[in-house]
Amino acid sequence: MAIIVTETAGAHVRSPPEAPFGSMHTAIVLLAAVVIGLVVGGLTYLSDFSAPGAVPAGLGAAGLSVPVLRSLIR
Repeated sequence: MAIIVTETAGAHVRSPPEAPFGSMHTAIVLLAAVVIGLVVGGLTYLSDFSAPGAVPAGLGAAGLSVPVLRSLIR
């Protein structure tokens, strides 16, 4: 069994570094939005003990906070 190694004019070919999946900015914005959604949902649940009302309140708060946080956190 023979191993064949080829070189292109003596230069080693390196692949470019892999780009990250998401930036640090995106991670911070989404994490803050999740925290805001959990707080708003939890407070809504504690105010009237209604899970069907707390879930949309938390999801709405998280969704609406993303554009605001994106513009505030740079």
